[in-house]
Amino acid sequence: LRFIKKTLKTHADEVVTLHKGTPMTLKAVFQSMNLSTYDLTVDMLDVHADRNTFHRFDKFNAKYNPIGESRLREVFLKTDNHMNGKYFARIINEVAADLEESKYQNAELRLSIYGKSPGEWAKLAKWAIQYKVYSDNVRWLIQIPRLYDIFKSNKIMKNFQEFLNNIFQPLFEVTNDPNSNYELHKFLTHVVGFDSVDDESKPENPMLDADVKSPEEWDDDENPPYAYYLYYMFANITVLNHFRKEQGLNTFVLRP
Repeated sequence: LRFIKKTLKTHADEVVTLHKGTPMTLKAVFQSMNLSTYDLTVDMLDVHADRNTFHRFDKFNAKYNPIGESRLREVFLKTDNHMNGKYFARIINEVAADLEESKYQNAELRLSIYGKSPGEWAKLAKWAIQYKVYSDNVRWLIQIPRLYDIFKSNKIMKNFQEFLNNIFQPLFEVTNDPNSNYELHKFLTHVVGFDSVDDESKPENPMLDADVKSPEEWDDDENPPYAYYLYYMFANITVLNHFRKEQGLNTFVLRP
């Protein structure tokens, strides 16, 4: 809340997003929602976690939208937006500075990789290095939403193997040759592990048997079961960890 108010006062005329192709300043975004700095309160932001958020992923997700506005989420809480995640990085830097000042508090923050394209890692690492979101009191965990079915229905990919390739291939490449993307190499030294996220209340058929399809054959429109996602994430991370250990690099845990 402090950050949003401060930014509204000092950077009101900064272009923060494109709305139907036309640039919008921060001031204009708030005007379009009929809001001023004086209206904003912690209650209004509505980002508190309560009991329901732990049972229902959709409710948990909705809490990422300050005042229930996805536009504010995009402006303030995304690494990949019109301003290349500048505000999000500033918030993180402020939080990190508070942690460093209090000395004995640490945070493990999450960043998302969606597996939509192989370029996501390079983009995220560039953001992290450019804005120096580094702190001794902060470690990064990468969360991977289980969104294969959405990418498949939007014809972004043909099979599940493509999803796995987009996530893991860049990591194997940069482990093999850190100079192929030095920013990513540097960023990965502050990543401790991976998380798998989605709506856990969705019913699914968890059957996995010997004749289950392999990832390159999995071209169904529906999502593979949770156990399938986890098995292939685990298998890839295990091999990657052996490789990184041989190269004298840090390894990752799977903490879904």
